[in-house]
Amino acid sequence: MPRPTIIRSVHGLPPYRLYGPLDNRSNTDIIIMSIEEYETIRLIDELDHSQAECADEMGIGRTTAQRIYNNARKKIANCLVYGKTLQFEGGDYFIKGQGQGRRQQGRGMGRNRQR
Repeated sequence: MPRPTIIRSVHGLPPYRLYGPLDNRSNTDIIIMSIEEYETIRLIDELDHSQAECADEMGIGRTTAQRIYNNARKKIANCLVYGKTLQFEGGDYFIKGQGQGRRQQGRGMGRNRQR
């Protein structure tokens, strides 16, 4: 039996839902990045936290934070190299300051979902 997913703590939602190339609007290739992946990029790359500090901030283990961060970086690289659109949605998270009971859930990376 698989372990239950830990609900991750995030600071807030991204200011925009979509990022992508401006010169190729007909491109329909969309990469989905979860809110938790966005949060690890924000904490580690933008705020210069270590992976351990990021994990503490999100309420998860360091190895989980590292795995989420690595997945997020691969998605960003894929978008930059191949000109794909990056869309933020889904995940198992709650927004800090809105209480533990306000769990947000969306289209995460379930078993059969393409990356």
